Amino acid sequence: MSSQQHANAPYYFVPGPSKWPVLAGASLLLTMAGASAWVNGIAWGPFANVAGILALLVVLYNWFGQAIAESEGGLYNARVDTSFRWSMSWFIFSEVMFFAGFFGALFYARSITLPWLGDLDHKILWPDFNAQWGGGGPAGTIEKFQTMTPFWIPTINTALLLTSGVTLTIAHHALLAGRRAKTAWWLLATIVLGAVFMGFQAYEYMHAYSELNLKLTSGIYGSTFFMLTGFHGFHVTLGAIMLSVVLYRVVKGHFTPEHHFAFEGAAWYWHFVDVVWLGLYVVVYWL
Repeated sequence: MSSQQHANAPYYFVPGPSKWPVLAGASLLLTMAGASAWVNGIAWGPFANVAGILALLVVLYNWFGQAIAESEGGLYNARVDTSFRWSMSWFIFSEVMFFAGFFGALFYARSITLPWLGDLDHKILWPDFNAQWGGGGPAGTIEKFQTMTPFWIPTINTALLLTSGVTLTIAHHALLAGRRAKTAWWLLATIVLGAVFMGFQAYEYMHAYSELNLKLTSGIYGSTFFMLTGFHGFHVTLGAIMLSVVLYRVVKGHFTPEHHFAFEGAAWYWHFVDVVWLGLYVVVYWL
């Protein structure tokens, strides 16, 4: 959208009542209910999970489309842009707290609870308890499994995400310079790197289940490992979807060097995902 359209926008645009937030919430509820049923072996779980994901994608497509139409229609001015920036900042902060809770659970289980259960007093209650991270519980309660190491898939994935941060930054500088074709190619490279990351993570999960016997039921180690890496993988997928929408808009000519917050917001989110992975790589795979 041109700078003149921004200048002529209303003092502050207030959208009308929208059905999309409610539909998005219902889709997420169906998705999580299906996932919960799936991991507990309930037959309808996979179907509900897939239906919820498809419904969410439909909602996001229409919701994004409405916001894009409003932006391209000249309804957003500098004040609305500021609101978007604050909203995205608070959203990312909420995501920081989300992962902080999971990292906190990992720290508490490994550094506080585990030594406490393994001390001399608790040997009376749990004589066979192995107070080592990933060592399992009392004999017979948890199947034997192997813990994850940083080599080689996690290390390769780290390189992929760090590289994707570089390609995204190059794309941003190209957009600032008004070089739309270069922006599109580097954005595409970022999305491809994210897709390869997810492919490697899927392979890692199959390897963990089939060769290491590491599952969600593998005690606190298994549950925290899949919780942290799984939710991060979900965020990578969501970030790739956001960047794909941005790529489509770049190709359609929607952005200018002066006005491209959708690009910036998606880039903020992607860089946040990169930083979270670095924490996961150190804490989950190395320590």
